[in-house]
Amino acid sequence: MSRILLVEDHERLAHLVSKGLSSAGIAVDVISRIDAAWAAIQQVPYQALILDRGLPDGDGLVLLQRLRTAGLGLPCLVLTARDALHDRVEGLDAGADDYLPKPFAMDEMVARVRALLRRPAEHRPLAPAHGDLSVQPDTGIMCSTEGSVPLAPAEMQIMLLLLRKPGEIVRRSAIEAAAWGLSEAVTPNALDVALHRIRRKLLAIGSHQRIVNLRGLGYALRQDDLAQ
Repeated sequence: MSRILLVEDHERLAHLVSKGLSSAGIAVDVISRIDAAWAAIQQVPYQALILDRGLPDGDGLVLLQRLRTAGLGLPCLVLTARDALHDRVEGLDAGADDYLPKPFAMDEMVARVRALLRRPAEHRPLAPAHGDLSVQPDTGIMCSTEGSVPLAPAEMQIMLLLLRKPGEIVRRSAIEAAAWGLSEAVTPNALDVALHRIRRKLLAIGSHQRIVNLRGLGYALRQDDLAQ
């Protein structure tokens, strides 16, 4: 399942958009401030961003410009009541992929988000890889040179995060946020269960990559000859 970030401070609108996207099989995390959204994007491998402009801590385009300056090509749909031509041009110039003025039809919004999620590889790698290991988000498959195995949605999000930071220590909270988003309640042992399943799958396909537990620090994806 795709997961996107909605940055919108109007509670009712955020609820309606979330409901519409969830009905279309798209998971949504809702955040109302620029600073919190930036922090969330560092933790969760979102597939797209829906961004309001009038936020409590400034114009949403500030966040978009920050993303583009950092080299992050996260596909972005701007939702805003500012529908004048110069406003749309400003949003597109800031790096928006699409621009939808309020009010809008929910079906159209969902269709535009689906279009963003079909964006080609220059926006997000189709098969993130490290060493002998790769994952294919579109098909939910993890592959090595000796085989392949399906991943559950949460497992795929965990592997996407670890593959983007090979060898680096990733905090437990960041992995939980990647797997289940920022709005879902997570049971205390959910991550342990998911990691156990992924480790078994890594062994099953003969990969030399291992998920290492660095106590008190977090987890890292490393070659088995470096595992401790």
